[in-house]
Amino acid sequence: MADSSFDIVSKFDRQEADNALNNAAKEISQRYDFKNTGASIEWSGETGVEISANADERALAVLDVFKDKLIKRGISLKALDEGEPRQSGKEVKISSTFSDGISQEQAKKVSKIIRDEGPKGVKVQIQGDELRVTSKSRDDLQAVQTLVKGADLDFAVQFVNYR
Repeated sequence: MADSSFDIVSKFDRQEADNALNNAAKEISQRYDFKNTGASIEWSGETGVEISANADERALAVLDVFKDKLIKRGISLKALDEGEPRQSGKEVKISSTFSDGISQEQAKKVSKIIRDEGPKGVKVQIQGDELRVTSKSRDDLQAVQTLVKGADLDFAVQFVNYR
């Protein structure tokens, strides 16, 4: 019997993030507490988000609205690297980016967790910015998925290509 496998990746759905940003922008434009504060949220490049307002509290409130919309769209907040508020002229800006892919040290950390705590006979390979997990038993693979979901990782993980 052939080995079963799946991949562990860390990606965010750009379309869902775009929908969340548009919903947040619409709510900000309509809410009374954001009137005349210059509050706005928009894309900055491919994976960056720029938030601006006339005060720190307003900019952080816009960030909270955006986070709420991301959660409703099923995007993990671990995928969003939020920046600190900074003064830019009369405005306060917050730059945030979405992380995409698993770095080498993150991949090593996950593979070490699987080797140390996972079922025996499970193999882990680092392939670029993703991990391939293989085993003869599908039950072992499901145990690995449960283990990785339960691990306290500082990045979002998804499981794809389950065969």
